[in-house]
Amino acid sequence: MTPGDTSGAPGVVVVTGVGRWLGAHVAARLAADPRIERVIGVDPAPPNPELADLLTDVERVRLDLDSLGGLLADLDVDAVVHLALVTSPDPQQGGRSAMKEQNVIGTMQMLAAAQRAPRLRKLVVRSSTAAYGVSFRDPAVFTEETEPREVPRGGFGRDILDIEGYVRGFRRRRPDVTATVLRFAPFIGYAADTTLTRYFSQPVVPTVFGRDPRLQFVHFDDALEVLHRSVAEDHPGTYNVAGPGVLSLSQAIRRAGRVAVPVLEPGLAGVAAIARSLGFGRYGLDQVDLFVHGRVVDTSRLEREFGFTPRSTAAAFEDFIRAHHGGVVVTRDQLAAAERLVLESIRQVRSTVRERS
Repeated sequence: MTPGDTSGAPGVVVVTGVGRWLGAHVAARLAADPRIERVIGVDPAPPNPELADLLTDVERVRLDLDSLGGLLADLDVDAVVHLALVTSPDPQQGGRSAMKEQNVIGTMQMLAAAQRAPRLRKLVVRSSTAAYGVSFRDPAVFTEETEPREVPRGGFGRDILDIEGYVRGFRRRRPDVTATVLRFAPFIGYAADTTLTRYFSQPVVPTVFGRDPRLQFVHFDDALEVLHRSVAEDHPGTYNVAGPGVLSLSQAIRRAGRVAVPVLEPGLAGVAAIARSLGFGRYGLDQVDLFVHGRVVDTSRLEREFGFTPRSTAAAFEDFIRAHHGGVVVTRDQLAAAERLVLESIRQVRSTVRERS
């Protein structure tokens, strides 16, 4: 079977993480494909109410990943799509330790179950361009063969390195299974609700003083298309998935109609705390490093092997702007917090200038 061949679309597909936005949309899209007989969505928690209507044609099973082995064997599963990853720690859900348990231990459990599934012939794993880490010694563009110059500081990036290492081991043990690893750039678009989209939705956006990193995004719809093709077709290997072209951080902020507030990098943790008080989500070291160094990947392998080119980073970001324009309402208390952020930033910059003069 050659890459891109659709004659062997799997009959029974298991999708992990259907309680979340990405997993629910992928499962619904696969269920609508007449080439696929049955889609089973696995998640220990019920889906958000807003996602329930998407899953009417998906068989839902509330199951932890450590109990997946019996399901794969009993239902003669042909393919597994592993999307049950947590991208940032949630203090209310156990913080970093719970995040690592879900990402690393959960993937190990999934792979152990997949290894014992006799009929399994396809595995698709969500990964991230965070696998490359970020440092001042990075190349201008990462290819799939580029090794990280430094281990990522953030927990998600380190989890991704562990996950991909376990998948490489699985490939050696089950060479009969087509394993596809998709390294996604940050999601964006009209439907995306992520740490990054909440960052650009703030009226006042903290940036790192003296830095204007180059960024890439992938439109949520294009990510769904690549995941769908990975299941319905054969595409073994590892692929960067991002929109062609780049946006600098300053360009993105201007296009979003926001105000950039530069802060010194050592003080960014304080900025993150203020952002949390404004109600705009959590920022970890993965996001901080991305805003300092940026990251650009080569997508020629994806375009060649899949015969598909995602819309450009600029077009994906424009779609996000259209959907979120005017969507941020700032209260008086939030505005006061933002003003404090601006004043603190000015004090930091002036202090640094005096010390260097």
